[in-house]
Amino acid sequence: MARIKPQALLNQSKKKKGPARISATTILICNLVVVVIILSLVATYRHWSQRSRNQTGSGLSTLEDTADSFADSKKYDLPGYAILNTSKGYITVELYKDGSPMIVDKFLDLCQKGYFKGMPFRHVIKHYVIQAGHSEGLGAAEDWTKKGKLHSRLATSPKQEAFMIGTSKTRDNTGFELFITTAPIPDLNDKILVFGRAVKGEDVVQEIEEVDTDEHYRPKSLVRIVDVTLKREI
Repeated sequence: MARIKPQALLNQSKKKKGPARISATTILICNLVVVVIILSLVATYRHWSQRSRNQTGSGLSTLEDTADSFADSKKYDLPGYAILNTSKGYITVELYKDGSPMIVDKFLDLCQKGYFKGMPFRHVIKHYVIQAGHSEGLGAAEDWTKKGKLHSRLATSPKQEAFMIGTSKTRDNTGFELFITTAPIPDLNDKILVFGRAVKGEDVVQEIEEVDTDEHYRPKSLVRIVDVTLKREI
C-alpha cells in the first residue's frame, strides 16, 4: 500500500468541515417534547393531589360516621329503667334517654355513686306530687298547691300526666331532688324537668301519697328510698 505523504495529510486536514449546525426544526421538536413532559408531570401531580384529598375526606367522613355510631351504641347501652326500692315497695321508672339525655346522664351517675340510698321523701302533697331529697325546701309548697288548683282545668300533655318523674329546675346547691306526680299537672313544665315516668308501682306511689303529713306537707313517719337498681330493659 502506498504511503501518504505528510503534505497530502496536511491538505486533507484543511479540507475537513467544522461541526454541523442543528436545524431549527430539530430545536422546535426538542422544545415541544420538553413542554409535553412538563405538562404530563403537572397533570400527574394534580391527579394524585386530588386523589389524596378525596381519600382524606373519605377517611374523616368514616371517622365521623364511626363516632356517631359509637354515640348511638353508647346511648343504647345506657340503662333504660331505674327501680326505686322504697320503704313502701318498688317503683319502676322508664327513663327518657332521648328526650332528656343530660338529666338522665346525671341521674344515672348519681345512682352509681349511691346518692339516693336512704333518701327520705320530704314532702307529700296529696293529688299533686311527692318529693324525695336531702334538702328541706320544696320551693314554696303552698304556692305549688295554689297554682295546681288554679290551673286544674287546663289541658295537659303526655308529659304532664300522673306518675311522671322529674327533678327541680332551680340551679342551687340543694342537690338532685326527685319529684313524682300523683295527678295531671298542667303547669308541670314550669316547675320540674321531666326525665321519666313510673311504669310499675303506681300503687306504691299512691300509698306514699296517703301517708299522714303536717301542715307543711312533711310526712309524720319516715318514708325513704332504700336503694336504686338500674336495668337496661325489663
